Amino acid sequence: MPKKDDFKDVDSIEEQDKKYEDICYICRRPESVAGRMIKIPSNICICQDCMQRTFDTMNTSGFPMGDMTGNGGTPNISMINLADLQGFMPQSQKLKKKKPKTDKAAAPEIDIKKIPAPHKIKASLDEYVVGQDHAKKVMSVAVYNHYKRVATDTMDDIEIEKSNMLMIGPTGCGKTYLVKTLARLLDVPLAIADATSLTEAGYIGDDIESVVSKLLAAADNDVEKAERGIIFIDEIDKIAKKKNTNQRDVSGESVQQGMLKLLEGAEVEVPVGASSKNAMVPMTTVNTRNILFICGGAFPDIEEIIKERLNEQASIGFRADLKDKYDKDEHLLEKITLEDVRKFGMIPEFLGRLPIMFTLEPLSEEMLVQILREPKNAIIKQYQKLLALDEVQLNFEEEALQLIARKAREKKVGARALRSIIEELMLDIMYEIPKDDNIGQVTITADYIEKKGGPIITMRGVSGLLPEE
Repeated sequence: MPKKDDFKDVDSIEEQDKKYEDICYICRRPESVAGRMIKIPSNICICQDCMQRTFDTMNTSGFPMGDMTGNGGTPNISMINLADLQGFMPQSQKLKKKKPKTDKAAAPEIDIKKIPAPHKIKASLDEYVVGQDHAKKVMSVAVYNHYKRVATDTMDDIEIEKSNMLMIGPTGCGKTYLVKTLARLLDVPLAIADATSLTEAGYIGDDIESVVSKLLAAADNDVEKAERGIIFIDEIDKIAKKKNTNQRDVSGESVQQGMLKLLEGAEVEVPVGASSKNAMVPMTTVNTRNILFICGGAFPDIEEIIKERLNEQASIGFRADLKDKYDKDEHLLEKITLEDVRKFGMIPEFLGRLPIMFTLEPLSEEMLVQILREPKNAIIKQYQKLLALDEVQLNFEEEALQLIARKAREKKVGARALRSIIEELMLDIMYEIPKDDNIGQVTITADYIEKKGGPIITMRGVSGLLPEE
């Protein structure tokens, strides 16, 4: 006799199946759109429209079907064996059903009381990102207001607009890292897309809707979860209008125009479980009204546009400024205006849908030293953890940290230079340390960084942390 517990798994499997809906094998529409499905052998589902269309085509093309036994109809014409098509069925592509809309009294997905306040969001960002206080403040307020809008969803009297953002900053200053940290803290789906691969519809490259399909994949194909996520479009400056060209601008201005409705809020048809639309991929509709868009880019050489504008304002008369006044100004990017971004090649309609624009400051030597040792997952802490697994303590002299920061700043690629310098420094140490179990401590000195000497090695059992100089 089967036991009562033996039916638990069966019930759970049936309940799991109820969460997903059938998809037509021919037109790829889900059951909620196409209507009730006709199930045929090999677990193939076809909607009534496609089935009727198939019958009509066969009858009108002069090939009467005859009866099911094969009598009558056109000779040498046989029915397709649908079992042979089973290998072509995309079993992994299932579409999750949308939850039925309940009354407004039901609890919302995001509880407004649980949304952290802006100062708490910024405090959490401070633990991971060094500096950029203005950028963190702007992002904290914008995200807080956005999710209040999503949580309340009261659009009766006053309709709150989306607070999409445009962040401008030099390479390696922490644009992508800020967004990644923010999404992790809020526990919302995040998609990071690259604008360089986007092209106008019909050309080789990614369609504009592909950024939404990435978000849908990050939300495990749950449409409702995706509709309250964050999309970060990196390298947005690469879709600026191309200057002095007579060819069609398929990856520039036309991409900006195609993204207008996406940023503002529209229902977009996107593929499920794939990056491109084709006959074998199911489609679903995602509403982008509650999706927060954050665009970021380095905008190289935009400083020249800012200089040109500032020099025009103060270049006439006896008190005219010198032409090279702003050449060495490290905070020149803070003086950027919407007009400068428009001159760079971004169309006004696109900029109008990104109401919050802010800049990130370039990293100074002091900030680079802080990045080395202060964040929760600082590079030095990572290597200290790696050596601690071998029971070896790793230390850095203060002067050594200053030298590393100075070398990184000379490379002009931001915080990314720190990793490459540290990797090069630690290569020999990580190779040699496991050879000797008696080594207890390694201290990186300024002489070792300048290749004038080696690190200070302290053996186990030696009194004192460091030998006297």
